[in-house]
Amino acid sequence: MSHLLWFRTPAPDWFEALPLGNGHLGAKVYGRVADERIALNLDDVWSGDGPRTLTVPDGPGVLADVRRLLLEEGDQLAATERTRALQGPLVESYQPLADLVITSAGEGADYRRSLDLRTGIAAVDYTVDGVRFRRETYVSAPDQVLVWTMIADNPVVDLLIGLESQHPVRPLVADGTYGVVGHAPSDLTIEYRSRPDPVRYEDGRGIGFGLALRVFSDDGAVSVSADGVAVHGASRVTVVLAAASTYAGWSVPPGRDPAVAFDAAVSVLDSVAVDKLRARHVEDHVSLYDRAALELGPIVNNPTDERLRAVAAGASDPDLIALMFNHGRYLLMASSRPGTQAANLQGIWNQDRRPMWASDWTNNINTQMNYWLADLTGLSECFDPLTSLVEELASAGADTARILYDAPGWVAHHNTDIWRATWPVGDGGDDPVWAMCATCGVWLTAHLMEHYRFTLDVSFLRERAYPVIAGAAEFVLSMLVADRDGVLQFVPSTAPEHHFVLPSGSKASVDLTSTYDIWLIRELFANLAEASRILGVSSDLTSRAAAARDRLPAVRVTPDGRLHEWPTDWEPSEVHHRHQSHLYGLYPGAEIDPVRTPSLAAAARTSLLVRTEGATNGGWTAAWLVALWARLFEPARAVAVIQDYLSRLVSDNLLSRDGDIFQIDANFGMTGCIPELLLQSHTDVVRVLPALPADWPDGSFRGLRARGGLVFDVSWRNDELTEAVVRASHDGTYRIALPTGERTVTLAAGQQLDLVRDA
Repeated sequence: MSHLLWFRTPAPDWFEALPLGNGHLGAKVYGRVADERIALNLDDVWSGDGPRTLTVPDGPGVLADVRRLLLEEGDQLAATERTRALQGPLVESYQPLADLVITSAGEGADYRRSLDLRTGIAAVDYTVDGVRFRRETYVSAPDQVLVWTMIADNPVVDLLIGLESQHPVRPLVADGTYGVVGHAPSDLTIEYRSRPDPVRYEDGRGIGFGLALRVFSDDGAVSVSADGVAVHGASRVTVVLAAASTYAGWSVPPGRDPAVAFDAAVSVLDSVAVDKLRARHVEDHVSLYDRAALELGPIVNNPTDERLRAVAAGASDPDLIALMFNHGRYLLMASSRPGTQAANLQGIWNQDRRPMWASDWTNNINTQMNYWLADLTGLSECFDPLTSLVEELASAGADTARILYDAPGWVAHHNTDIWRATWPVGDGGDDPVWAMCATCGVWLTAHLMEHYRFTLDVSFLRERAYPVIAGAAEFVLSMLVADRDGVLQFVPSTAPEHHFVLPSGSKASVDLTSTYDIWLIRELFANLAEASRILGVSSDLTSRAAAARDRLPAVRVTPDGRLHEWPTDWEPSEVHHRHQSHLYGLYPGAEIDPVRTPSLAAAARTSLLVRTEGATNGGWTAAWLVALWARLFEPARAVAVIQDYLSRLVSDNLLSRDGDIFQIDANFGMTGCIPELLLQSHTDVVRVLPALPADWPDGSFRGLRARGGLVFDVSWRNDELTEAVVRASHDGTYRIALPTGERTVTLAAGQQLDLVRDA
């Protein structure tokens, strides 16, 4: 079933628990019978005590040294090492909040655990001593609460309900409300560094938090104490939980009193109507979820974990791929809503105080991949937190640009956290390959321009996108320096996270302009010109950017037909490296296209073959590969990547997992990249079923968006298009390529047109 995950057993661990969320409050539901545990997160509970100060001495002097080493001496190794002096503090880490623990008696039989993606409700059904029980859990966006309900055939429910946390907490009880308050660490050592006391709490410092819950039962006895809530003799119990923090914004220290957060949580509880919670949640959830869906092949009703094992054994299950697609949309709805933080490396779900890579925002692919699906699958509202993140990075990054580079505009590097770090992180102790990437903000601005192209929201373009695009362009223009041939080089430049090997055998990562940076800067300047034209803005900035674009290095092809990754065709330190950054122009960029630029497309294909043949892909790499192969019209290779991903790289609940590492970008990436096989709109022609896999002979999608404000519903049977309907949000004329040929159509805003209708 392409909208339901279900299992015959409880989750054995946090990884397999079912995720719920409203963008602000996240939950993982284990589904245990006797000792239920629901792990909780709040999107703004992080380590740290406010924004830090960047104290790099003489950044412009360091930049001058790096430029001299590269432009005059050609010493990439020395230049790489010199950039360590530009590193600022490491990022802080996203934190677990608490666990809701519900203890009861008995062992369940006839057990079933499920997550209905369409309603956002996790359910557990079982029988104990002849009595049938049903439990439901959901996290409501309209009411900002978690709700847990148990219903039994007879009034035999006895429960103990409490809260536990990895952080020091103390209980609070007031007027039938039970809760806890505490602080996140004020200082924390990132997981890959060591020190005797890596997690540090200080009185009066760090982000405070408060959780409050109330328990309702029509027929049971409910008692509240500092130990929790006890329920006796009930047939129906409802727990309503709210949480808040003292986080007050990225640019100021957090509030000092966690009791304030508890009071805020209590106020939320005071505002809800318990009898309306479920209906309000479902109405909100369905209104977003039903905008788009994918169906592939016949419906399969087996438990999700059994289906995954079958695929790993070689079975074909297109309906499982559809479920994975729909699951990705569900996860973005659960982890990114207007007014919340953007989805981080783990969405909003994290069980560790020192999570892998800080569960931060990694801005050289991972943050961006989280949002590839948003506009494409009808979740434009869920894109809003990314816009806010970019705006805040632009504000924070103005100081970093000035301090490090004496540059106008703004910059963001490899990593950021809730305090909006924008510098290369590492404190001088990290290899620059993990830090020295000064165009991450440039890539983020491309998402804002893409959001405009899907929505055609001119107000958004004028008020939110254009200012940050212009600021990024100001920064890049100031960083371009002419080499001996008059070519403008962006220095320092890297291919993210990838070393090259020098003739001496040493590894370096910093050089003149990488192909990745060429693609990004060309796209930035083109986006600035497009936005200026739409808004009627005529500026010296646009003129300077256009002139500079013509003087950038050309994208070059090696003698054996690959795209260069660096200015020199250095030996890569990893032939099968996970980043495909030099292929940005193919996807997510749009400069490479087999129809318009066949030579570049051929070079991209050769590069991709070298990168992938014999490789063992990671999760988010696999997602990126799906889109790259789709753009090259090679669906069989894309499907092979998907099959391998489902065979090795997901938990039973479909969350991306590589060993003991959970990273959500692959979930989002797969949902954003699979549509490239079915609908493409990155050129001036919208392509319907451009790369339909032979493994998917029957299927349909509805609600997929194309640039230009178009929405498509498409069906096919026996590999033949049977229905194609397009709806327009704005007036326009569009070229649409169907498998049977190209059509040009003119549509009015709100008009629907049957392009193909099966008789």
